[in-house]
Amino acid sequence: MNVKNFIVGGIVGGIADFLMGWLLYGMLLKDYFPKPEGSGAENITFIFLGCMCFGFMLSFIFNQGEGISKCVPGIKLAAGIAFFMSLSMNFFYSMYSETINWQMVAVDVLVSMVIASVVGAVIAVVNGKMK
Repeated sequence: MNVKNFIVGGIVGGIADFLMGWLLYGMLLKDYFPKPEGSGAENITFIFLGCMCFGFMLSFIFNQGEGISKCVPGIKLAAGIAFFMSLSMNFFYSMYSETINWQMVAVDVLVSMVIASVVGAVIAVVNGKMK
């Protein structure tokens, strides 16, 4: 694994994730996804750290073996990873709910895939430029 690509890709990918999440969840869909009942104020530090972890996770996966350094393979792999991760997290989030809002789950999975696709493309391009 190329450590330099991993670190730079993880940082750039995490920042892209943070910005895309802010745009889609924080601005465009903020009224669609209600805050959980009894929750306090959002902690932007933890949101940022979560985004960085996702960026580094994708960068780690992309840098295994020969590495992903082209945009389209990065988009495809990131979208696939996001599909299963988001679906999994939605099921865990819904474990105490008596009913599941399937439309909200579907929208969240799609938005997660869009965000991850952008992050995957960015990391792949970074990897390609740093070869």
